[in-house]
Amino acid sequence: MIRRSAGRALRVLLLPARAAPLMPRGPAACYGTSITSAKVQVNGVNLHYQQTGEGSHAVLLLPGMLGSGQTDFGPQLKYMNKQHFTIVAWDPRGYGKSIPPSRDFPPDFFERDAKDAVDLMQALKFKKFSLLGWSDGGITALIAAAKYPTLIHKLVVWGANVSVTQEDVRIYNGIRDVSKWSEKVRKPLEEMYGHKYFAKTCEAWVDGISHFAENSDGNICQELLPDIKCPTFIIHGEKDCLVPQAHAEYIHKHVKGSRLLLMPEGKHNLHLRFAEDFNRQVEDFLR
Repeated sequence: MIRRSAGRALRVLLLPARAAPLMPRGPAACYGTSITSAKVQVNGVNLHYQQTGEGSHAVLLLPGMLGSGQTDFGPQLKYMNKQHFTIVAWDPRGYGKSIPPSRDFPPDFFERDAKDAVDLMQALKFKKFSLLGWSDGGITALIAAAKYPTLIHKLVVWGANVSVTQEDVRIYNGIRDVSKWSEKVRKPLEEMYGHKYFAKTCEAWVDGISHFAENSDGNICQELLPDIKCPTFIIHGEKDCLVPQAHAEYIHKHVKGSRLLLMPEGKHNLHLRFAEDFNRQVEDFLR
């Protein structure tokens, strides 16, 4: 059950002085539009996606590590306003139902995902679209917005980082062994992938993303942030134990004109835990 009091716990930083305080409202609109599922060949891979809504504003949802539209964005696919938006949630190559191929993590895997995501939306005939990226999907979205600026309308990221510190590596190694994950988080991923693929891919992800710590300043895509020209909204949960708040503050500082919103009770999955307030904040920003 969604806690309606969550909206009152939000704290907005560096917004215009005239911004009104957050006021609780009813659930995000849902117009009963069905969610379709299909695959399309993009860059030699059959990419799976889900789509819903009939609005003129196209939005792509980008999931996190091992994520998919099905596992990561249920409340957004179900409850975001389907008259205003056409919502697409994709499964990156090697994740969700975009298998084969098996997932791998070469040094440019974020850039590869960014190109796949943009090319998918173009294959679906969307000329311009907004990006909503969570965690790894947020990194992918930042890269896509910087590299393909004429295609991106607006950008929302949460739980994202553009560098990897030694502290981050310590955190990543803490989730390497999926048998230690909570059953609530582990079970849907085991059901989707099977334990062997799930465990192997998580270990490979830890190794792949930890390699960025060997770069100067642990860089993933810091140099691209000044190239992001679209309106950008950064959301961060103050209780996110996977991505320290300094990462969100860095992105905010280096993306000109961006907005930063902190959720004092938010954790890494704030868009699921506080879905109603998250959807409302995002919809207001996208309009």
